[in-house]
Amino acid sequence: FDQSFDIKYILQLPQSVISLLYLDTKMKLSSLSFITLLMAPSVVSAFAPPSPLTQQPKQLQQQHQEQHQLQRATSSSSLSVAATSLNPSDTAVVAPPKVAQRWRKSTKQVITLGPASSSLEMIEKLFLAGADTFRLNFSHGSQEQKKELLDLIRSVEEKYSHPICVLGDLQGPKLRVGEFSNEGGEFLEKGQNFRLDLDEAKGNQNRVMLPHPEIIEASEVGHVLLVDDGKVKLTVIGKGPSYLDCRVDVPGKISNRKGVNTPDSVLKISPLTPKDRSDLEYMLGIGVDWVALSFVQRPEDIEEILALIDAKLPDGSFKPCVMAKIEKPSCFDGDNLSRLVALCNGIMVARGDLGVECPPEDVPLLQKTIIDECRKQGKPVVVATQMLESMIESPTPTRAEASDVATAIYDGADAIMLSAESAAGKYPEESVAMQQRIINRVEGDNHYRKIMDQNAPDPEDTPTDAIIVAARQIAKTIQGKSIACFSLRGSTVLRASKFRPTVPILALCPFKETARQLALSWGVYPGKIYD
Repeated sequence: FDQSFDIKYILQLPQSVISLLYLDTKMKLSSLSFITLLMAPSVVSAFAPPSPLTQQPKQLQQQHQEQHQLQRATSSSSLSVAATSLNPSDTAVVAPPKVAQRWRKSTKQVITLGPASSSLEMIEKLFLAGADTFRLNFSHGSQEQKKELLDLIRSVEEKYSHPICVLGDLQGPKLRVGEFSNEGGEFLEKGQNFRLDLDEAKGNQNRVMLPHPEIIEASEVGHVLLVDDGKVKLTVIGKGPSYLDCRVDVPGKISNRKGVNTPDSVLKISPLTPKDRSDLEYMLGIGVDWVALSFVQRPEDIEEILALIDAKLPDGSFKPCVMAKIEKPSCFDGDNLSRLVALCNGIMVARGDLGVECPPEDVPLLQKTIIDECRKQGKPVVVATQMLESMIESPTPTRAEASDVATAIYDGADAIMLSAESAAGKYPEESVAMQQRIINRVEGDNHYRKIMDQNAPDPEDTPTDAIIVAARQIAKTIQGKSIACFSLRGSTVLRASKFRPTVPILALCPFKETARQLALSWGVYPGKIYD
């Protein structure tokens, strides 16, 4: 697509299409600045010779008429748009009546697969209920099980000719205490002293092994340690080369292998354990679209995984996008957050560990801060953890949970995620459908559009942003149906998504991998085009 374009060919584009073209001095079409605003409920996706526009006008006209009839028959909105393949023999990327709701939403849905959702039938149901991205959690199960799930996802993708994104989530380091002589653990009283040390002997009411010398090294007097997701709170009152003496501020029971959080300390450890390195190499081999990195403390952690991906990526493979999971307070020190967002391809607001290490009242503010920074830099952001937690056991969520999901959407998140609700709950399909119902309800609210417009980031001084902002304004003024954007690796599409237009963004990509990666972004409906 870097070939020269004859201006006569450009002028032959149909009158139903307004093309905003940025041409350089050599009259070459810049793929980074190619935005097409569609005036009719159809997509003309032939922008490279030989063109079906000039060779097969009757066929395309018939396709458009059939599509228009389908829209009228199903009473779908103007957002029900099809991306026509350049290869007539290929199935068009269309929204059949079963998934018509997908084309009415802009916020995407990330769905975790697990024991409750590991069959082909259930994965297909979740897709039809609204899933745009499936998350494979490498904390549980074998690598071979994840490959089986990936194959099932690709079969659903093939059946519906719709790009589906796959996110591989690395486990990250797990910091835990050792074991106790009493198998039931020990109850720590408020105010008592308790020692964490490197002694391998089993623990008692006065001490237990902490097999992480990096925690002892990084901790200072006054630092807080949280055990078992904050159920027990310890404050360091003294330290030595191999131990920490602590005071119990929040009493509770500690048992074998309970987790330890260090909100006040930045640990000198890699976010990638040997297991993570093995899982990452496996992900690169099977072709996941996104890789999520846990236990991110500083920008150097992102640089480490990017270097490892470059070193381990098989020849001829498509490089996955990297998502940083923000779950440590150190991510907000100085300019760490802006540097993290700049280095990676996307961000996950991991509210589980973030809610343990930060005061609960701070988490909503931190969520908004992260989303605002991602919107400013044009990077997709996912809000995760306990969104519809009660639907693990109940067919309906609590009102507070529905409000929580709605808040994330009003904040401007690109996607919202389900974890145990879809992976291990009793109602995986219902939870996905409920998530989509909340999305549709919020996005139909006038307040939502006002918030998106008020919080729109300022465009950069580039031709690409100038054209995208112009296309957004034109679409709004003339009530256009969509903005079609050609993109090789997705950068132009992400710029368009950043400004939250009032119409869908149709991403026309020559690579299926790019189309899949873009399925996570707000308002984007990707499709692969053929040469």
